[in-house]
Amino acid sequence: MDPRDTLNRLFEAAVGAADPLQVLKDYLPEQPKGRTVVIGAGKAAASMAKALETHWSGELSGLVVTRYEHGLDCDFIEVVEAAHPVPDGAGEAVAKRILEMVQDLTADDLVICLISGGGSSLLALAPGLTLADKQQINKALLKSGATISEMNCVRKHLSAIKGGRLGALCAPAKVVTLGISDVPGDDPDVIASGPTIGDPTTSQDALAIINRYGFDVPQSVRDWLASPESETVKPEDPRLQGSEFHMIATPQKSLEAAAAAAKEMGIPSLILSDCVEGESREIAKFHAAMAEQVINYGQPIAAPCVILSGGETTVTVRGNGQGGRNAEFMLSLLCSLKGKQRVYAVAADTDGIDGTEDNAGAILTPDSFQRAIDAGLDLNAMLDNNDGYNVFKALDNLIITGQTRTNVNDFRAILITD
Repeated sequence: MDPRDTLNRLFEAAVGAADPLQVLKDYLPEQPKGRTVVIGAGKAAASMAKALETHWSGELSGLVVTRYEHGLDCDFIEVVEAAHPVPDGAGEAVAKRILEMVQDLTADDLVICLISGGGSSLLALAPGLTLADKQQINKALLKSGATISEMNCVRKHLSAIKGGRLGALCAPAKVVTLGISDVPGDDPDVIASGPTIGDPTTSQDALAIINRYGFDVPQSVRDWLASPESETVKPEDPRLQGSEFHMIATPQKSLEAAAAAAKEMGIPSLILSDCVEGESREIAKFHAAMAEQVINYGQPIAAPCVILSGGETTVTVRGNGQGGRNAEFMLSLLCSLKGKQRVYAVAADTDGIDGTEDNAGAILTPDSFQRAIDAGLDLNAMLDNNDGYNVFKALDNLIITGQTRTNVNDFRAILITD
């Protein structure tokens, strides 16, 4: 089988394992005596809402917000689109509407909350802060190299809806949250900044993260974090007791689906980890070293084989090029392998969008390095400029899938032939 086709099939298997239309039906709660109200946010919110409508036998109504161009038509659940990763007025407006929807609920009512990656930016409502303040902070977070957990710690404490606040406002109604994990470790309180989950972090933690990375934030942000009102709802809060959280899709499940697909093709696989974090370019060097070890010594697995990994790497932006963390990973891998024979690779975001570009990721073949040299590309300079997108565009090696309407973070596969 063609190695490029093999890698594409592995990526498709990983994305398919996180498709809400396929997996959500197994996690439906019981029908309530009262109303069923559906709320939600994230890149998968529209497809989750569609899946819920497809499989729910009772009455329901609701409102979810997803990223622009990620919407789907639903019959009873309104789907609104807003900006991601930097919030806009549409996200702020829908956050206010969602808060209004959960007022005056009773113990007979049921709230189904549909949460996936991206929800944090899409629910932008910050007490005492302007939208411009939130946008400035989000931009600083995205460029800082902070982990997703650190970013969401800051976001929780600058929100009227995250960090368990939404869940507390739903009381005394029963809250069942269905989540799709895009975070290392699958921590429910980190996914979309945990709007229905108690938060163990503190405002002082958020302030320490701001200081650690040297964010340029408005004084209003520091003033807010110094006030008691900025503190989030804690896990032991009685308003959250009895609520449920079910993880319907995770990076590990997607990696296992890719491993099963590889097995069907007769290729042994090794799942390295579902929670890889760190600088994309450094993680790529480690993957390159593993490929070398397989080729030279048949360790930790003999070729032919595929090494799989997931998680969310980060990019500390120092240049002005184009490309997300997967393009950065692939460019660093390309520089490290330098045309090593028998090695093929793919790195792509399962939501179909790598950063803010139109690609999910990129693919690498043994001839990619020489073709780049022949094309006159200065690969090291382009890596310094965070310009991975334009390298793989020039090589016609971008992976463009369009929106998948799900998100279990990055998928990487290193295929080593015999």
